[in-house]
Amino acid sequence: MMEHPRLAVDIGGTFTDCVLERGVRRWSRKILTTPSAPAEGVLAGIDAILAESGVEAADLALVVHGTTLATNAIIERKGAVTALLVTQGFRDSVEMAYENRFEQYDIFMDKPPPLVPRDLRLGVPERIGARGQIIEPLDEAAVAALVPQLRAAGVTSVAIGFLHSYANPAHELCTRELLAEAAPDLAVTLSSEVCPEMREYERWSTACANAYVQPLMAGYLARLDDGLRRRDVRCPMFLMTSAGGLTTVEIARRFPVRLVESGPAGGAMLAAHLAAQCDYDRVLSFDMGGTTAKICLIDDGQPQFTRAFEVARQYRFLKGSGLPIRTPVIDMVEIGAGGGSIAGIDPLGRIQVGPESAGSEPGPACYGRGGAGATVTDADLLLGRILPDRFAGGTIELSVEASRRAVTQVIGAKLGLGERAAALAISEVVEENMANAARVHAVECGKELAQRTLIAFGGAAPLHAARLAEKLDIATVVVPTAAGVGSALGFLIAPVAFEVVRSRYVRLGAEFDAAALDRFRAEMRAEAEAVVRSGAPGAPLVESWTAKMRYRGQGHDVTVALPSGSLSAGGAAELVRLFEAQYALQFGRTIPGLEAEVMSWALRLAAACAPIEPCPPVSAERPAAANARTRLVDTQTGDFADVPVYDRAGLSPGDVIVGPALITEDETTTLVTGRFTAHINGLGHIVLTRRSP
Repeated sequence: MMEHPRLAVDIGGTFTDCVLERGVRRWSRKILTTPSAPAEGVLAGIDAILAESGVEAADLALVVHGTTLATNAIIERKGAVTALLVTQGFRDSVEMAYENRFEQYDIFMDKPPPLVPRDLRLGVPERIGARGQIIEPLDEAAVAALVPQLRAAGVTSVAIGFLHSYANPAHELCTRELLAEAAPDLAVTLSSEVCPEMREYERWSTACANAYVQPLMAGYLARLDDGLRRRDVRCPMFLMTSAGGLTTVEIARRFPVRLVESGPAGGAMLAAHLAAQCDYDRVLSFDMGGTTAKICLIDDGQPQFTRAFEVARQYRFLKGSGLPIRTPVIDMVEIGAGGGSIAGIDPLGRIQVGPESAGSEPGPACYGRGGAGATVTDADLLLGRILPDRFAGGTIELSVEASRRAVTQVIGAKLGLGERAAALAISEVVEENMANAARVHAVECGKELAQRTLIAFGGAAPLHAARLAEKLDIATVVVPTAAGVGSALGFLIAPVAFEVVRSRYVRLGAEFDAAALDRFRAEMRAEAEAVVRSGAPGAPLVESWTAKMRYRGQGHDVTVALPSGSLSAGGAAELVRLFEAQYALQFGRTIPGLEAEVMSWALRLAAACAPIEPCPPVSAERPAAANARTRLVDTQTGDFADVPVYDRAGLSPGDVIVGPALITEDETTTLVTGRFTAHINGLGHIVLTRRSP
């Protein structure tokens, strides 16, 4: 029986990627994103790929969607006019933040401004204690009196964040009811629902981010759903979450903050799948598209997970320079380094690349759509890395002359550099930016980059992966099949999943109550299962449970993986053992004589995936046959060299390519530098291996 077709769509800042799979056959398509009406670009891409594949819309069995719309709205500050209702006297908490300096000695250091300005942060008389007890009743009249003020300011979305609402959400729930009655058109976010954890700054920052993007995402999803129904798409649609799982449209509408790293999470899931297939135990995932680059560490086939990350870091990628979000997410760093990143000269005469991007409108200069800035894509074109007639499968005609004019005027003329030197400088700067981001991320995670395998995907990553690997001293680079649409492909690998987080303080001493915690865990599982079962009714489920633990009195905690089954079996002693093992791994020691405690708990439930088939071995290797030749600038000498060009569709397992060379395909191009040799493995992936000097 023929396999039911499945469709994945990923909206990026520059391109919208579509992948359709039917059995072993796969079709892919890249089209320019339509920022003013993103649903139109998605629907156009779906129409194109359905026409190409011959699949009827009504025959689709699944549609999976990921998007950077929420991320871009936060980064570009283009969300809804949002207000924050807080406990009276605490409206400045989101601006005071941690009351520290992430860069101690820079007197010009800028902290990221809150998403909600001070005049829209409004105090409400009420107070709940840390144990959930009501200290001061909610002043309902004061809430009602705020509605005219919200109307006058043009507010369309409201975040509600009261002290200790994670312990007792009664006041937040009542406030939502009052607002629904007085202003039913307002979108309302409760901090006790979006982030039911202690520490009000992170909780309120997360609630503000959710409220800020909720009207945008709700409207977009409604338009997209309507467009799909008009095309006779009858199957369910799922959204990719930041934690690498699929969720329903209803959950996505309520908690769009869970989609902030939606697209990048798909790429991380692809890299993790490939790492397990090919038995790579330590991986650096590298996803570079048109607007941003994403870097993620993957160990033993699993990406790093966290419940705290930052959006829009502004200061050299340093922790603390972005807006904190507390939601389940794959731990990665994202920077403004993509094919559309614009190059310029800073006040000190240095070349700076990004974070501003030309996007899809107007796009890089070579697109011929009105862009005048010198971008990374323009530099790659001048360096010979991109063949003008093969870009995006030939659907976008590139102008070499437009790139030459932009790079020469913006960089070359100002620094006295020739065309090639200016283009190479842009490329080197963006690669060094990405290398620096990878180093910072590895240090923050307590990991090493040496001896890792770099897995590169996204439209621009294969062009820069080899040079990035050289800078990071990485000897092996893998460019998977369909690398140019890697994140969308990862959506089809991801399981339906949901994570529930709860704050519950537990001391691991004599009063430890394992039975009460087992009941608590069962409640969390029931909540997660209700979501997962709506998307995967009959699938077996995989449960993982973690706890945030610390020594009593410490200000920060570590994440500890807990065993499945009842806590009564091992009791507090087993939790202490697991905590001390993780603490020693992270800090190199334990602290004797101190009691351990648990601050919060998280339970992730996912539909089980099919077993991963290992990569088959290659029986013999042979030199690959080139299809053409081209002129490529050598990264070491800066001179043009005549190099072979290979069509990836014509390569087979066992083919060998000695660099320098180009391997072209519809969605991207792989640059094999002179220090690497490329091998095609048993799954068709390109494996670049650095040759000995």
